[in-house]
Amino acid sequence: MAESKWEGKASANLVGSTPQEVWPHLADFFNLTKYLPSIDTCYKIEGEDGKPGLIRYCSSTITSSSGGSDEVVIKWCHEKLLEIDPSKWYFNYEALDNNMGIRSYFSTIKILPIDGGEEDGCEIEWSYSADPIEGFTFDSFLAYIDTSIHTMAENIGKAIQSTG
Repeated sequence: MAESKWEGKASANLVGSTPQEVWPHLADFFNLTKYLPSIDTCYKIEGEDGKPGLIRYCSSTITSSSGGSDEVVIKWCHEKLLEIDPSKWYFNYEALDNNMGIRSYFSTIKILPIDGGEEDGCEIEWSYSADPIEGFTFDSFLAYIDTSIHTMAENIGKAIQSTG
């Protein structure tokens, strides 16, 4: 029997940073290497920057020890921007070709004001729907998303502080 779709979400707060300050860091579809250290490479394959249809290449280098020697593997994925709305601070995308065991993956990243007041800070939310992914359980994938969104929020917060 096939497993059902995985659906989940994780979020992280950026106290003292407004959605307007955070949005440019997320809206750049190629910024992943700045805010998510596990991503080595992220660049445009095709499409117009900031427009639906844009496709990016992302990769991570993974080193594993096996039989006394280190094996280096590059895990990669093409991701397509499906929708982006700067006025509502969100975008969604899907995974396309990859060597990561992803068959179907759709995700939305959005920024929400904390407590309805933009001046108090904001929350970055990452939600997804996916077929089960090779090498992960549902819980381990959710933990990966949760760790990733918190790392991104922390690094975006540092970037905002360093320019402010």
